[in-house]
Amino acid sequence: LRSMGRSDRAVPLAEEALATRGVPVAAKAEAVIVAASALADQGKFDQALGLLRRIRTRDDVASPEVLRVWYVTGDILERSGHRQEAQREFRKIVRHDPSAFDAAERAAQLG
Repeated sequence: LRSMGRSDRAVPLAEEALATRGVPVAAKAEAVIVAASALADQGKFDQALGLLRRIRTRDDVASPEVLRVWYVTGDILERSGHRQEAQREFRKIVRHDPSAFDAAERAAQLG
């Protein structure tokens, strides 16, 4: 939806995925990532971060979808001017998978 210019539909679908029992965590995370990215594209950084934070994560557990949630959170934090918080998100990723995305480079650039 986001890539097709229908960002307005991404947030309600993410909300629906979050509210529906039985939806796998990976699917919920993907829906939230797309919706949060769409909100960030519109400059709605606080809303985007709020949506991402609804995916419950723990710093000591990092599945592939959690790494992606952290990455998008870091990206949006950086875009909204919260460089230190963004660096913390990228460093969490690197602790679990040093080769994930470009998280190591982004953490270094912010440091």
